[in-house]
Amino acid sequence: MGAVGVASGTPLMVGSKLLQGWLAASGVPLSLIGLIPLAELPYTLKLFWAPLLDRWPIPWPDRRRGWILAMQLLLVGVIAAMALLQPGTDPASLTAIGVAALALAVCSATQDIVIDAYRTDLLPEAERGPGAAAATLGYRAAMLAVGAGGFLLAGRFGWPVAFLGSAGLVAAVIPFTLTAPKLRPVAHQVTNLKQAVLGPAREFLHRAGPGRSWQLLLLVLLYRWPDGLLSAMAIPFLKLRGFSEADIGIVQGGWAIAATMAGTVIGGILFARLGMNRSLWSFAVIGALGNLSYWSLARFGGGFAGLITAVSLENISGGMVGAVFVALLMSLCNPRFSATQYALLSGVYAMSRSLLSAPAGVLAERVGWPGFFLFTVAASLPAFLLLARLAPWGEAEARGAFDPDRDPT
Repeated sequence: MGAVGVASGTPLMVGSKLLQGWLAASGVPLSLIGLIPLAELPYTLKLFWAPLLDRWPIPWPDRRRGWILAMQLLLVGVIAAMALLQPGTDPASLTAIGVAALALAVCSATQDIVIDAYRTDLLPEAERGPGAAAATLGYRAAMLAVGAGGFLLAGRFGWPVAFLGSAGLVAAVIPFTLTAPKLRPVAHQVTNLKQAVLGPAREFLHRAGPGRSWQLLLLVLLYRWPDGLLSAMAIPFLKLRGFSEADIGIVQGGWAIAATMAGTVIGGILFARLGMNRSLWSFAVIGALGNLSYWSLARFGGGFAGLITAVSLENISGGMVGAVFVALLMSLCNPRFSATQYALLSGVYAMSRSLLSAPAGVLAERVGWPGFFLFTVAASLPAFLLLARLAPWGEAEARGAFDPDRDPT
């Protein structure tokens, strides 16, 4: 899980930070560099071709690793080919860069679909929290390796070497993909495209039941809503509080990533001991306390020490919440349709970070920073109400709606 996390994080950083750095160093106008994020649309639209991966699996090494292996080989080739680019302002070079960035994003998004499905199909309930933690650690490690190591290589040996080094990082994961555990055969495998497109929603509604399916989707939407609200306003708050760019960069850069990785490890360990239900409750409470630390910073100040404390609590709790949330999404998927169902559920979650978090700035302006951060804490209440019904604390595991083999009758 850690290795495929590396393979997932590397192309994302190559297509964003590393490519942007090379274009800026080559004198490409900012107006053109600003268009690069358009090439990342496949990460948002990936749910539309996820059914194809359920319908047409590559059988070797197994139905999920076949696609993972194919995408990793393509990613190695695409990233290595990007080292041959010669950024400039002429239409030919800009077209080549755009095509390469788009190809990179399509392959990377497709790999993400199948990695999520493989993790979901492979891990039993008790290992989902630690597995999610390992994947997140690998992902963050790749971000550090490319975001820091890539720029160091570029400064020392040139930008093509940085891209070749990133291609080598993905290539190093291929042996892990080949030797990873093999999935068990799936009963009633998807046999046609109509089944692959419509089957995931029908199966989820049948398994959860009409009265619980909408509650589960609401839980996915709202569980990390407090995190999305805080993330939208954290940097503006710190800047307006008078912290320098250097302080914000140091703390929100390396320190925050390290704190998130620590929280992810802690979350994975505790999940194995607590189980799904108690982890969902406990980590949500800890996440609310992390948000409350920003209220304390806004209300009482604390200088740089207060900044370190708030960012540490926010990211440690965020790592724990992220670990249990990935485990939650895995528990809601059926192995027959895990590629499509996981993509759909993650799309529902993405709405909380976009649509539901969009009014954060307006709210902060109207109620002030202390009031805003208290609202982010209060935003966890809907999730607790849903957990009381769907995942009671007194039960070791979530009720049957989380079980892919559940018969609602």
